[in-house]
Amino acid sequence: MLSSQYSISKIKDIINATGAVISENAISVLLTDSRRITSATEALFFALSGRRNGHEFIAEAYSSGVRNFVVKHGPEIKMPGANILIVDDVLLALQKLATFHRDSFKLKVIGITGSNGKTIVKEWLYQLLNADYNIVRNPKSYNSQIGVPLSLWQISDKNDLGIFEAGISTVGEMERLEAMIKPEIGILTHIGSAHDEGFDSRDQKVKEKLGLFKNCKLLIHNYDQLIDYQKDISVKERFTWSNNFKEADLYVFSETIIAKNYYLRARHKGHEIECLIPFLDKASYENAVTCWATMLAMGYTPVEADKRIERLSPVSMRLELKNGVHDCSIIDDSYNSDVQSLEIALNFLSQQNQHQKKTLILSDIFQSGLEEDILYDKVADMIKAKNIDKFIGVGEALFNRQQYFDVPEKYFFADTDALLKQMNALNFRDEDILIKGSRSFEFERVSRALVQKGHETVMEINLNTLLNNLNFYKSRLKPGVKVMAIVKAFSYGSGTFEVANMLQYNKVDYLAVAYTDEGVALRQAGIILPIVILNPEVSAFDKLEEYKLEPTIYSFGLFDDFIKYLQVAGLAEFPIHLKIDTGMHRLGFEDFEIETLCDLLEINSYVKVCSVFSHLAASEAAQHDGFTLMQIQKFEKAFKQIEEALGYKVIKHLSNTAGVTRWPNIQYDMIRLGIGLYGVDSAIPAEENGLQPIATLKTSVSQVKKVIAGETIGYGRKGSLAKDGKIATVRIGYADGYLRAFGNGVGKMLVKGKMAPTVGNVSMDTCMIDVSGIDVSEGDDVIIFNDQLRIEELATEIGTIPYEILTNISQRVKRVYFYE
Repeated sequence: MLSSQYSISKIKDIINATGAVISENAISVLLTDSRRITSATEALFFALSGRRNGHEFIAEAYSSGVRNFVVKHGPEIKMPGANILIVDDVLLALQKLATFHRDSFKLKVIGITGSNGKTIVKEWLYQLLNADYNIVRNPKSYNSQIGVPLSLWQISDKNDLGIFEAGISTVGEMERLEAMIKPEIGILTHIGSAHDEGFDSRDQKVKEKLGLFKNCKLLIHNYDQLIDYQKDISVKERFTWSNNFKEADLYVFSETIIAKNYYLRARHKGHEIECLIPFLDKASYENAVTCWATMLAMGYTPVEADKRIERLSPVSMRLELKNGVHDCSIIDDSYNSDVQSLEIALNFLSQQNQHQKKTLILSDIFQSGLEEDILYDKVADMIKAKNIDKFIGVGEALFNRQQYFDVPEKYFFADTDALLKQMNALNFRDEDILIKGSRSFEFERVSRALVQKGHETVMEINLNTLLNNLNFYKSRLKPGVKVMAIVKAFSYGSGTFEVANMLQYNKVDYLAVAYTDEGVALRQAGIILPIVILNPEVSAFDKLEEYKLEPTIYSFGLFDDFIKYLQVAGLAEFPIHLKIDTGMHRLGFEDFEIETLCDLLEINSYVKVCSVFSHLAASEAAQHDGFTLMQIQKFEKAFKQIEEALGYKVIKHLSNTAGVTRWPNIQYDMIRLGIGLYGVDSAIPAEENGLQPIATLKTSVSQVKKVIAGETIGYGRKGSLAKDGKIATVRIGYADGYLRAFGNGVGKMLVKGKMAPTVGNVSMDTCMIDVSGIDVSEGDDVIIFNDQLRIEELATEIGTIPYEILTNISQRVKRVYFYE
């Protein structure tokens, strides 16, 4: 939102629109997406036509409170009170408004273009310069014909520097971007083959990009890549850098790798200067040198530039290193594929030392400017030079040239679908995997398929006790009331499919997890119960379909994103669950949003609402009963409205574990059991508590030592004994989930039936306990919690709740399951 506002009449004049102004509204927000409505009363919606016709979503925006629209033709529905501004070209109107706004300020502006590195350079310059300037810049990579005007709209009178990137895909686009940005300083990043397909030649693309700088006072670029374009550069003052041309303003003549950094030496203004770049890949090197050159060109001293560049932090962009399945590391560069970026990505792959085996998944390369035989012969040479162990080629061109590739292990597929069907057979394990694909191959699907998920410390899980706890709650339910079991967060630290199998066998009705990957793991483990995803992610919508998982929808944004996915996928009546926010203020539709939600549900055939639910904030606490009653009232009002709009009944559920105990009259159609299944429910009076903890956390003694009174123990010398005694070092630390807060006598453990307090600070892998007076030997069992030393006691000791204790037990702690 702008700090200043424009009247709708003023905007009408700026964009030369026709149409009547019904209400003189003040505008501060520009909208192009009806799914992302903010500050509706101050918003102006532009009905852009592209992949989707924005005019089709005017009614949706109007129903969300928007009353100001820029359109090519009037809406087909009546919209009382709406201002409709009619123009010949809606996109051009958006750009005119942004141009007027940008021209209203006198800030210095840096304009960046190139094939690769625009966003990284922009973000790094922000890191480097924000100590001296109030900077406005593109959000993420908003560098298109739409993204640039939306970015410029952010400019305020507080800004004294703008950094805007401009991206183009065909001839004629840069002229419009330059007219909006009007950069004073220009930066050209790496020129490669990205987006070559939109131009007749690479030469044409370079000249189009240079159009951004036609009115610049200063241009910063790599001298080597513009040698053939000197006559096309109209900028009088230039600052060049080069690894080859000694007369460049910044001549980088030495590169040395020191402690995982590039140490560079260069000549600038007749003096030798230096710079330490905290990255090793070539892409980061080139981007960082561009930033170095920019700082020098802007008058920063070499010492100050070096000092700041050394502190650069990574920017999460297209080439990402992620943890993968089966102990693999995934390098995700699925955004585009060209020869030059392939070389950069292969360099990055070769720098990875996590695994000996190097794997490349590569799609066909488009618009390279080379004949295909020459192109793939070159690609094959690059792959051989980088010692790739496994090569997976995807696409017709690669499929037809299998003989080009001399790789120990190679596979070829006609398309991405064919590859995905054979993923398991490819046996990815302990590999560094580079995923490199042209956008049309949708290699993000490959990435999603590959990106992931032993010690004498053990957590023992008693499945019989789990069943007893389940039956304890079932005995309190009215006939016909269903049970949803919450198994999120590794079943509160107790294990995933092992617990779920027991619950499925004993016929709970639903399972619920927090995130999609948890649901996928359950399906892969053979769980066939309905599984509700409480916090679904847009990036994993395809997994919902593939594994028959049912998402919780809690906001209009999520609703719209999911509907869009279903439309594209050709799906209908997909089962969903609606969450209502009745006072928790975490997730859910609020009471004032229910009417709009009902409107959307009435006209929607893509989803089938299975249940409506809410969450009680303090059902266990008598002092908050008034608040709980208010939540109940809001919930009942909401689900009645929703059922009326739907025209059919849905499952209603509100009670959590404590709600079952204290509020027996609100069981509705189903209740949700969480930590109560695991033996913890603070709402149950002691005399009625039939629950038992299902988990025992135990470790063992590593060593026993005699200690003289006053001698210090552990890190920081915090611990000591008041009199001569002995301590035992045990195999559990904060990396296992035994928090540092338990140190220095706060925590206690059971050793041979006796309590032994901690001594000193808890270390990462071990801690010490006072075993004076206890007959203990190396290898003896030590109990952290069980049915005697209960988890509730541990939580009280450090001022937290049992949930935190359970869920903090790390995955390196082995789980052992018992069932009698």
